[in-house]
Amino acid sequence: MKMKNILLIAIIAIGSVACNSKGEYKQVIHSAGLYANTVHELNQVVMGNNFSPIIASRNYAYAAIAGYEVTAAGNPSQYQSLAGQLKGLTTIPMPEDTANIDFPYASLVAYCMVGEAVTFPEGSMKEYTDSLHKLVQAKGMPSKMIETSEAYAKKVGAAIIAWSKKDNYAQTRSAEKYTVKDLPGRWVPTPPMYAQAAEPHWKEIRTMVLDSASQFRPKAPPAFNVTDKNSEYYKNVMMVKNAVDSLTEEQRHIANFWDDNPFKVNVSGHIMFSSKKFSPPGHWMGIVGIANKTAKADFETATYAYAKTAIALFDAFIHCWDAKYEYNTVRPETVINKYFDMNWRPLLQTPAFPEYTCGHSTISSAAAEALTSVYGDNFAYTDSTELEFGIANRSFTSFRAAAEENNWARFYGGLHFHNSCIVSTEQGKKVGSWVVDHLKMKK
Repeated sequence: MKMKNILLIAIIAIGSVACNSKGEYKQVIHSAGLYANTVHELNQVVMGNNFSPIIASRNYAYAAIAGYEVTAAGNPSQYQSLAGQLKGLTTIPMPEDTANIDFPYASLVAYCMVGEAVTFPEGSMKEYTDSLHKLVQAKGMPSKMIETSEAYAKKVGAAIIAWSKKDNYAQTRSAEKYTVKDLPGRWVPTPPMYAQAAEPHWKEIRTMVLDSASQFRPKAPPAFNVTDKNSEYYKNVMMVKNAVDSLTEEQRHIANFWDDNPFKVNVSGHIMFSSKKFSPPGHWMGIVGIANKTAKADFETATYAYAKTAIALFDAFIHCWDAKYEYNTVRPETVINKYFDMNWRPLLQTPAFPEYTCGHSTISSAAAEALTSVYGDNFAYTDSTELEFGIANRSFTSFRAAAEENNWARFYGGLHFHNSCIVSTEQGKKVGSWVVDHLKMKK
C-alpha cells in the first residue's frame, strides 16, 4: 500500500473534522493508530529492501527508542528516559521551548528520522515524513509549533543516531566470513539458495540491557547421533520427519502464519523468483500495533510499548546468535536428506544459519514478556498481521500463548528440532524478563 494512502486511511479512521479548526491536528497526530501506521511504513522499507530479521531488529529498536525518548521528554511525570539505562546511551537533549512543541508530532518525526538513518536507500522515509509535515499544516498546527517540534525531533534523532553508530554494527560488516565445515552434526548451507551463514558476528553487537551476549547461554543441544535409535538426537530427528510427513491443515496454518520469511526463494522448473513477507521482528511490531488498538491505548502508551518490545527483540537476537554460532548445529533438512530420505523437504524454507537455538522462538517469547508487562497477561487479541500476505488471522488468549504457538510452528515447519524450540522459548523468557526487570520506563 502506498504511503499517502496509509495516511489517508489513518485520517479517515481517526475521524477528522473540518479542516483547519482549532486543535484539529491533535485528533489526527495524537493517535496511537498513526504511530502504528508509521511503524508499518518502516516495516515496508525493511521488507522492501531485504533486511534480514537480525538486522531488522536493529532498525526497529533505534527508531522506536527515538520515538519513545521524545514522548518521555514531553511527559516527565509519567515516563522516564532510557538514558543511563541502555548501554552507551548517556544523555538525551532536553526540550527548551516546551510550549511550542507538539510532542506526538515530534515523536513521529524522530522515529522516521532514525528509521531512515538505519535503513537504505538514502531518503527511505523522506516521502512519508514530508507527508506528515503537510498533514499537520493542513490540520491547523501553528507554523511556530511545527518548526519547534521538528527541531526538537532532529536533536533527539541525532543523539540516537550517534549512539547507534557505536554498537559495532559497522565493524561486523567487514568481519571475517563464516567457515563452512562439512562435518557430522555441523551446519552447512541448505537448498534452494545454499546461502552463506547470516550474521555470524552478531554476538559482537552491543547489547542494550543484557550484561553480554552470553549471559543466558543455554547448555549444549543433544549430541549428534543418527545410528542409535534410542539416542535423544535420533528421536528428535524422527519427530521432525514424522510430524512434517503427517501435518494437519491446522498445523500447516500455524507453521505458515509464523513463517515470516522476508525473502523466500521459489523454484518452478528452471525459473527462480522471490516472495516477501514481514520478518519475525516485523511481525511482532505488527502485534504491538494490534495490542495498542485492542486496548484503545493512547499515543504515549504506544511509543512505550513499541520501544520496550523492540529492545527485547534486539537483545534476544544477540543472545540467540551467540548460541547459534557457539554450537553451529546442523538443520533437520540436512540430516534427514543425508541419512534417511534424500527427497524429504520441510514445509517451510530453511533459513541460512545454524539450527540451535531457534531465533523465532527466542525473540517471540522475549517480545511476549515485554508486551505482557505493558498490557498484562490474559490479554486476548486477534493477530491480523499476515492477512496482507494472504494468510488467515489467528486469535490468542495472551502474548505468551502466541509465543508458545510459535514454538510449535517452527517444529511443524520442519526447521527446528522440538527440543530446540522448547529451550529457545525458555531462553527468550529469560531475556524478556531481564529487560522488563531492568528498564524503568513508566513511572
